[in-house]
Amino acid sequence: MAMKIGDEKFFERVDKGVNNTFMRNAVVSAQERMQGKRILATEELGNWEEWRKLGEEIRTHTLENLDYYLEQLSENVKKRGGHVFFASTKEEANEYISKVAKEKNAKKVVKSKSMVTEEIHLNSALEKAGCEVIETDLGEYILQLDDHDPPSHIVVPALHKNKEQIRDTFKEKRGYDKSEIPEELALFAREQLRQEFLSADLGITGCNFAVAESGSISLVTNEGNAGLVTALPKTQITVMGMERIVPTWEELDILVSLLCRSSVGQKLTSYITGLTGPKDEGDVDGPEEFHLVIVDNGRSNILGTEFQSALNCIRCAACVNVCPVYRHIGGHSYGSIYAGPIGAVLTPLLGGYEDYKELPYASSLCAACTDACPVKIPLHELLIKHRRKIVEDEKKSPFAEKLAMKGYQLAASSPSLYKAGTKSASSVMAPFTQDNSIHKGPGPMKPWTDVRDFPAPNKERFRDWYKKRNKGGE
Repeated sequence: MAMKIGDEKFFERVDKGVNNTFMRNAVVSAQERMQGKRILATEELGNWEEWRKLGEEIRTHTLENLDYYLEQLSENVKKRGGHVFFASTKEEANEYISKVAKEKNAKKVVKSKSMVTEEIHLNSALEKAGCEVIETDLGEYILQLDDHDPPSHIVVPALHKNKEQIRDTFKEKRGYDKSEIPEELALFAREQLRQEFLSADLGITGCNFAVAESGSISLVTNEGNAGLVTALPKTQITVMGMERIVPTWEELDILVSLLCRSSVGQKLTSYITGLTGPKDEGDVDGPEEFHLVIVDNGRSNILGTEFQSALNCIRCAACVNVCPVYRHIGGHSYGSIYAGPIGAVLTPLLGGYEDYKELPYASSLCAACTDACPVKIPLHELLIKHRRKIVEDEKKSPFAEKLAMKGYQLAASSPSLYKAGTKSASSVMAPFTQDNSIHKGPGPMKPWTDVRDFPAPNKERFRDWYKKRNKGGE
């Protein structure tokens, strides 16, 4: 299954997240830091809502004309000597990339950070083809060394790791013998990765945005590793989700400005790189051969539906950084490499409700994600639409929930049953309130009562109080 990380059930993953004190503290700290920087960076513009509106218009226009822009992009890549492959499924994408690796007799592959390659499980496919795959983003490098631990955040993949854990991983896997001081850890990783860059046969990158008018791809980074991935190996492959495209450089400028401010609170990241095909004669560096793999993997099924705006996402993680649910359960609880509100919307669309029907309910519907989104995706509204489809169209709501709703429907439509129910509510619910030692609800109530008090119904009903008030002439 694409995107899937682990086989545990949703509430098993949630329990792990809720009980991981370090992870929760790290998420709280990161959310507050990133959110604070984002607010300052966006306020500097003075007209942030106008920027958001423009970003939404660009993304909506592009999706509504996606076939045109993809064709234009493909033709321009080919004109510059590049190769283009449209992959309908993750299997097709992995097969094509593995084939290129075999043709080039590639033994070592260096990769920059890429969510879509995580989505299609590219590393596993390349390893089966006999390649050693090296992640060069620092966070991804740490996770790869730590037994291929999956990312827990779209922008900060190793957010759930502390510096002591990173030190121990480096010590065990690479013979590191220094302290947990971040600067020393980063220097060690840089020295290790430099040798990998110099000996790599193949470079693979993701793609923040492709520019249709020139056949270029752009990368937005802070570490510079993507520059080395694209400059040193003789063959480069870029893997992009089919929606990650802009018409011209002018639109790219706007979306990159939105991305940098929304993700890490910077006007611009350290490196904004534009790459156009293989190197020309006289160029000092760059690949001799360039391949662009454009991945569908379920995206075309979202086009034209009520969920199409989810494809507007520019992977900034602003929604993740304000989400109160993510704050408490962490990224791995979502069971997908796409975590947070956008993950709760996008993952069921790409992976289906069978495995991900719980995700649309992992939300308080506070709409903080919608307010934070730089391209105005109505995330909380899309979560409600998912819930409706799960119940009405897919018929996948839990049996206990169906039974409870049937019971409520019956009771609410019968005055006598409703009256009896409200009279007995206080006694029936007493075992699950804070004044009782049981304090744990059954079935669907359990996740609530595990972490908070169940609200006890008042012993005196409103209608009884109102009746007494009128009798007393008050």
